[in-house]
Amino acid sequence: MTEQHAGGQDNYFVPHDSKIPVWIAFGLILFMFGFASFLNASKTGANSNLLLLWIGAGIIGVSLYSWFTNVIRENHAGLANAQLRRSYVWGMGWFIFSEVMFFAAFFGALYYVRNFAVPWLGGEGDKGVSNYLWPGFSPDWASGENPSTYRPGPAETMAAPSSITSWLAYLPFWNTAILLSSSFTIHWAHTGLKSGNRKGLTAWLGVTIALGVIFLFLQAEEYIHAYEQLGLTLGSGIYGSTFYILTGFHGFHVTLGTFMLMMCMVRVLKGHFSPDDHFGFEACSWYWYFVDVVWMGLFLFVYVL
Repeated sequence: MTEQHAGGQDNYFVPHDSKIPVWIAFGLILFMFGFASFLNASKTGANSNLLLLWIGAGIIGVSLYSWFTNVIRENHAGLANAQLRRSYVWGMGWFIFSEVMFFAAFFGALYYVRNFAVPWLGGEGDKGVSNYLWPGFSPDWASGENPSTYRPGPAETMAAPSSITSWLAYLPFWNTAILLSSSFTIHWAHTGLKSGNRKGLTAWLGVTIALGVIFLFLQAEEYIHAYEQLGLTLGSGIYGSTFYILTGFHGFHVTLGTFMLMMCMVRVLKGHFSPDDHFGFEACSWYWYFVDVVWMGLFLFVYVL
């Protein structure tokens, strides 16, 4: 492989050596260490290393900004030929596929716990063990009570899904409507880009970003309500763990997708993208559709069923 010069069509462009991947890896280590410390502190009351989390996030942010700036500059220089663009398409496709498998593992864990583990603990089936946890344990999802075995005192309650939120009239339902609407607005923005309608592109992309921010705000309100008024925390047994790991990771993906769309808006305002050269925008729209589809599964299996 040889380095392609601007205007060339035959050679595959190979960028120069870069230390950006090393910095991203270092930032991820700090971020995950700080995040794990935060989760442990929320459950045990110990001190958390939030400073490491923010330092890691800062390193990741600066590294990604530098990386994307280089890629955009190379594209504007004419270095991204058809072969390289095909690799972008395949790369984004495999990335989304890996995210599908990521959430499939958590949905599989939810299915296993609800349909196998909890009934077995209640004495059902050929592997059931009657009263394995405590006398009077009910294998319903989720269990009505979770008596504390670590300290004396009143029982810790673990609310059932129907009491966490009113899905027909409250936050999860409205968040579902918001994300479904954002699928249409990002499509209309993409349509405007392909047709050369810059005003339509800017307007509908702005609406999509606003819907993403509103979704995150409502999810934060839901978490505050669950923690402060319902006692549903990460320490609330298996239901609390599966609820927060599924909705929390999805919220993280919505945050990332909203940030990506914001960066697309910056590029749109700077005159980037054209009807025949806009894969950066198209890749973000694919990711946003994926986030919307995952939420539909969450809404159905976590809040409704």
